[in-house]
Amino acid sequence: MVSPLFLACRPWAMPGFGRGRFMMINSPPRDSQFIRKGEDVSKGSRYSRWCRHLVCVLCVVMLAACSSNKAPTSKASSGNYSGSTWTVKKGDTLYRVSRATGASVGELARLNGLRSPYTLLVGQKLRVKGSASAATAKKSSTAASKSPTTKTAARPGGSSAVSPANWPAPGKRCWRWPASGKVVLPYSTAQGGNKGIDIAGSKGTPVYASAAGKVVYAGNQLRGYGNLIMIKHDEDYITAYAHNDQLLVSNGQQVKAGQKIATMGNTGADSVRLHFQIRYRATAIDPQRYLPAQGKSPSC
Repeated sequence: MVSPLFLACRPWAMPGFGRGRFMMINSPPRDSQFIRKGEDVSKGSRYSRWCRHLVCVLCVVMLAACSSNKAPTSKASSGNYSGSTWTVKKGDTLYRVSRATGASVGELARLNGLRSPYTLLVGQKLRVKGSASAATAKKSSTAASKSPTTKTAARPGGSSAVSPANWPAPGKRCWRWPASGKVVLPYSTAQGGNKGIDIAGSKGTPVYASAAGKVVYAGNQLRGYGNLIMIKHDEDYITAYAHNDQLLVSNGQQVKAGQKIATMGNTGADSVRLHFQIRYRATAIDPQRYLPAQGKSPSC
C-alpha cells in the first residue's frame, strides 16, 4: 500500500499515473513537466493538483489526530489514604505524602511527631487531618513516587503527636520488661525529652522482645541509636530497642514475647544501656505506664 506522505510528494505515483504514460523532467515536479505524447495535459494537471491537495489535507488530519490521541495518564492507587490517615508503603517519603494529600511537610511532621530526615516505617499510619485539600486528595496522582526514597523505618525519636489523655488504657496489651536493670532515664513529655526509658546494665545483658511481633528494622543506619531493632506488633504498636551490642534477629523475622533478640551494649551511647520505646500510632508513649512491676511477669 502506498503511504499518503509518499503520494503527497509524488502524485504521479498514484493509480492512473506513471506506467510509461508520463515522464518527469529532472527538476521539482510541476504540472507542465508531465508530458503526455500527442495529447492535451491540462486535464491530467488539474487532476494531479486536486489529488495532491486532497492527500495533503488527509495527512494533516491524520497527524492532528495522532498528536491529540495521547494515552490518558493513569491515576495511581490511593488505597493507602483514607482521608484522615495515610498508611505508609514501601518507597513512601514525607514529601510524597505531602504532595498526594495536600498537607505541608511541616504540618505532617508536627501531627506525627517526626523530625528531619523524616524516615518512615512501612505500615505506619500518618495523621493527615487539617489538610486544606483533604476532600480532593484521593483524586491526586501519587506520581511523586519519583521522589528520593528514604529508609523504611520510623525514627524512634520525635515529640508526641497523640496527647497523654488519648493514650490507650493500661492492661489492653501484655508487655514484658525488655531487660533487667535500673531505669536511669525515664520517659519525658517535654519537647526534646527522652521518648522512652533507658535501662542500665552490663555489656552482654540479654535483651528480650517485649511482645510478639515482626522485626521491621534491624541495623544501625539511624544516627544516635546505635544497633537498633524495631518490632511491629500490629497496626497500632511498635517497640524499639536501641544501643545494642549484638543483634540476634533480622528484618522480616517473627519473634515471640520474651524471645532474646539482642545483647545490651553502648553503640551510639556513652554508657552501656538499653533505650526502649513503645510507640502507639507512631507516637512514643511512656513504657512504664504499661509495663508490669519490674521483675514481675505480666498478669494479662
